[in-house]
Amino acid sequence: MQVFSTFEHSSFIEMAISTLEKKGIKKESIFILPLDNQTGERKLFDNIHLSDGTSFIDIGAALATAFSVIGASIGFKLRLGPIYWGLIGAAVGFLIGVGIRFFTEIVIKKRKRLLKGIHSEVIVIVDCEESQGEMVENIFFDHYALGVAKVKSRAPSS
Repeated sequence: MQVFSTFEHSSFIEMAISTLEKKGIKKESIFILPLDNQTGERKLFDNIHLSDGTSFIDIGAALATAFSVIGASIGFKLRLGPIYWGLIGAAVGFLIGVGIRFFTEIVIKKRKRLLKGIHSEVIVIVDCEESQGEMVENIFFDHYALGVAKVKSRAPSS
């Protein structure tokens, strides 16, 4: 039987491995594979197939509404009238809001991502007897595994 598990980079992996060795699993039966981090920058704009849940127009829409109301109110006293000044206010508010969102995504959040140092996960594969599968799974969960899967080995065909 093979037991697959994923962990975050932490000392809990080492503790889980040492616990497995104390329970009789040989070092040769344990395989640890760290995943590579993404080397390039993440895309700023979403596409039709993938979205990260960040919207660039949310602040722009709110500011467009506020600025259009202010522009229309002031427009009664100005030359072009309330409709034109409401549209001008909406455009200005939208551009300011989108500019604020771009600034926060590009400058501030990039700095946080660099400081946070996001690491990828580690995959641990244990080859064990079927009777030990439940014990290995419990050890992984006790040491904060993100996920565990068991695969029963098939008997070799002759």
